[in-house]
Amino acid sequence: MRGKISQADALFTNIILVNFAALTRSLRCTHDDEIAVMEKFIIDVPVPSMGATVSELNVILIKVAAGDHVTKGQRLADLESDKSAFEFESPCDGVVHAVLGKPGATMTSGETFLEMETSDESLRHLAAQPTASSSAPAATKPTREVIWTPRATKIAQEAGLNPATIPDIEATGPGNRVSGDDVQRYIDSRKG
Repeated sequence: MRGKISQADALFTNIILVNFAALTRSLRCTHDDEIAVMEKFIIDVPVPSMGATVSELNVILIKVAAGDHVTKGQRLADLESDKSAFEFESPCDGVVHAVLGKPGATMTSGETFLEMETSDESLRHLAAQPTASSSAPAATKPTREVIWTPRATKIAQEAGLNPATIPDIEATGPGNRVSGDDVQRYIDSRKG
């Protein structure tokens, strides 16, 4: 019976060929309305909070730059508090848009460390908000916030000065902070 195909074999072969043709047609067919497009948006990745007693962190090392593709959990930077040093990890997959933290800088918890483009909807609450400075005229000079160390505040108060009323003091401490030495130089320059 070689060479002869039974009616059952022919039917089976025909069913397979019809199903194969239908399958290949469906694979070639594209349905734009069924494809989900993930919207990308920019988020502000904040400096993490380390608890109630730690509000400032020092940036030791930055491991990423603008344009880098990062994955969730990837090391972005090394940060240090007064109690410990740790690795700061990416909260999501994305592309680094801008790094605002600088090595050696002291940053407060919640301050924007970097901007990242992502499509992770769970982080939509971190979406970057347009700043008022982008619509402000370029001629206005931004004012910088003067941060005083506790020692500097104590020295100023002991000298009868109010730190809030001394905006022109030179801040030479870490993260552009007013140190005790800065206050002493200020007091000495006012005496002379």
